[in-house]
Amino acid sequence: MIFSEFGFTEVVEEGLRAMGFETPTPIQMEAIPPLMEGKDMIGVAQTGTGKTAAYLLPIIDDIEKKPVEGLTTIILSPTRELALQIDQQLEGFAYYTYANSYAIYGGGDGTSFDQERKALTKGTNIIVATPGRLISHLNLGYIDFTDFRHFVLDEADRMLDMGFFDDIMRIINKLPKERQTLLFSATMPGRIRQLATNILNNPAQVNIAISKPNEGILQGAYMTYAHQKVALIERLLTDKRKDYQSVLIFSSTKKNVKEVTRALQKLNIDASSISSDLSQEERERVMLDFKNRKIQILVATDIVARGIDIDGISLVLNYDVPNDAEDYVHRIGRTARGESTGVGLTLIAPEEAGKFSRIEQLIETVVPKIPLPPEIGEGPEYRPGRRLAGKQGNHKAHSSGKTKSHGANKKRRFDDKGNKGKASSSKGGNYKGKRSNPNKKQG
Repeated sequence: MIFSEFGFTEVVEEGLRAMGFETPTPIQMEAIPPLMEGKDMIGVAQTGTGKTAAYLLPIIDDIEKKPVEGLTTIILSPTRELALQIDQQLEGFAYYTYANSYAIYGGGDGTSFDQERKALTKGTNIIVATPGRLISHLNLGYIDFTDFRHFVLDEADRMLDMGFFDDIMRIINKLPKERQTLLFSATMPGRIRQLATNILNNPAQVNIAISKPNEGILQGAYMTYAHQKVALIERLLTDKRKDYQSVLIFSSTKKNVKEVTRALQKLNIDASSISSDLSQEERERVMLDFKNRKIQILVATDIVARGIDIDGISLVLNYDVPNDAEDYVHRIGRTARGESTGVGLTLIAPEEAGKFSRIEQLIETVVPKIPLPPEIGEGPEYRPGRRLAGKQGNHKAHSSGKTKSHGANKKRRFDDKGNKGKASSSKGGNYKGKRSNPNKKQG
C-alpha cells in the first residue's frame, strides 16, 4: 500500500512527498481509514511505529477539506518534549495546507502565556498542549469551541503514570460532547481501558506489538559492579571497531545523569546532558544540537525516553535498569526507528538483576549477557532471585581484590519523571497571527 491510496487531498499528498513518505507503517495502514471516516479510536502501539503521523494526517486532511478559522483540535501530551515534537511534525505535514498549529507547554513567562492566549483566540486550528497549562487557559473561559472536532490523548498511559487523570477529566468535561476522540497508548492496563470506556464512542481498535522492542534492535546486557560502569561505557564508546554516530545514555536519576556526564567529560569524551533541571530554552537547544549531530553523546533521564523522534541514534546505553519495565522498551526504542537498526545495551548491578528479570518477562525475551572486557575486571553473576546481604551493592572488587562499599548506589526514593505536568508554553509552533493564502506554496 502507498499513501496515495488513502484519498488525501492533493496538498496533503504533496507534503508527504516532500518529506519522503511513501509506504505507510502497519499502524498507519490500520488507523488512517477509520479515522478518515470520523470514528473514535483506541490505538495501542509501541514507540517508533509511526502512530503520530497515523492521527495527524487524517486531522490535517479534514481541516483542508472543511477549512475554518477557529480551533478544531486539541492534542494532549504528557511532556513538553513530546508536545514540541508533535508540533514540529504538524508543521511538516501541514506545510502546503490551510491548517496551522501552536504548542503550549511549561516553563514560559507572562509573555509566553499571552502568546498562547492569542493563538487560542485568533484562529489556530490545532493546539498541542500539556495538561496543566491547557487547564490554566480553559479556566479563564476565552476558548471558543464552535468549530471543535478532534480530541487526541497521546501517550495516555504515561499521562496516567504522571498523575494527570483528574486533569484529563477536567479538560474532557469542558469539551463539546460531539467530537472525534482518539486515545493512543503504548500499553493498555485496566485503568486505560476504563478511561477509554468513559470517553470514547464505539471506537475502532488498532493494536500493534504491545510492549515489545523493535526487531531491529540488537539487545545485550553487562553484569557490572557500580564502580565498573563508567569504565565500561568509556570502553564501549572508544572501541574503534564500532562506529556509533549518535549515542543516547539513560539514567533514572538527575544525580546520576550529572555524574555520568561529568565522568565522561573528564575522560575527554564529548558528552552533554538533559534533564528537567535545565530551563526549557536550554533543553530545546540541547535536543536540537543532538538532532543536528552537533552533539554525539547525550546523557538523559527518562524525560526523553518517550515521544522524541530522532533518526539515526545508533546506540542506546542504559546506565542503570529502569524501575518500570515498560520504560525499558521506550528507552531502547529511541534506536532502530522505522526500518533502521540499532543497539540497546544495559548495565546491570547485582541489586538491579530482579528488575531486569521483570523486563525479560515483559518482553518475553532472554537478553544475552555479554562478558565484560578483560581490562574492566570480573563482574557479578546474573542471579535475579538472589537476596543481597547487608547494604545493596556491597561486594568485593574482583579486579583489585579490595573490598569497596557502594551503598551510595542504593535504590533512590524519587525518580525523574519529567515535568509532572507543570504549566506549559511554547515559543515554537507555526501559529500565524494572520491567515496566509492557503493556495500559496512556500519554499
